[in-house]
Amino acid sequence: MKKFIVLFLFIISCSTAESQVNSKSDILPVAKVLELKNFLKGKNYNQDIAIFINFKTYSGKYRYFVYDLKNNKILQKAIVSHGSGSVIKNSEALKFSNTEGSYQSSLGKYEILNSYNGKFGKAYRLKGLDEGNSNAVERAIVLHSLGCVPDQESPNPACLSLGCPMLSQNALLQTAEYLDHSKQPVIMYAFY
Repeated sequence: MKKFIVLFLFIISCSTAESQVNSKSDILPVAKVLELKNFLKGKNYNQDIAIFINFKTYSGKYRYFVYDLKNNKILQKAIVSHGSGSVIKNSEALKFSNTEGSYQSSLGKYEILNSYNGKFGKAYRLKGLDEGNSNAVERAIVLHSLGCVPDQESPNPACLSLGCPMLSQNALLQTAEYLDHSKQPVIMYAFY
């Protein structure tokens, strides 16, 4: 009987660990992490941390992640908005654009540049590194906060931006700790 209880507990712990790994890989796919690690090799970017945005995840859920690339763990998770132009009427799918005036989010890798204080408070300029986001500077796509973005997950969608990734004020403050202490630029990777 004792052996049966030990075996039963072992099976439960294995299935719990497996479900935790699977749920993590659903929200932050291993393939995307590996893709970014390969991109960073030999480049003058921060090799220890990166930021991922999984636009496939519903906007009321955590889909923004500050990620420890060395230890393969999430350091911060947050709600992040997408552009109002990315919404497709009567659909949960999103569309993306690199065009000025589209109010759509753009996909791809961004170099997070310097911070500045603007109309939304502290914000970080973003330089698009891919064809799908190469107009980020011209479009004034920046990482900033806005009071309508919640701190916690909700069944309600996050408020919409004009194409910028927007966080809650608390989430941006937490991210700023990582960005402001980094000696090299941090890469943000938005995917769908």
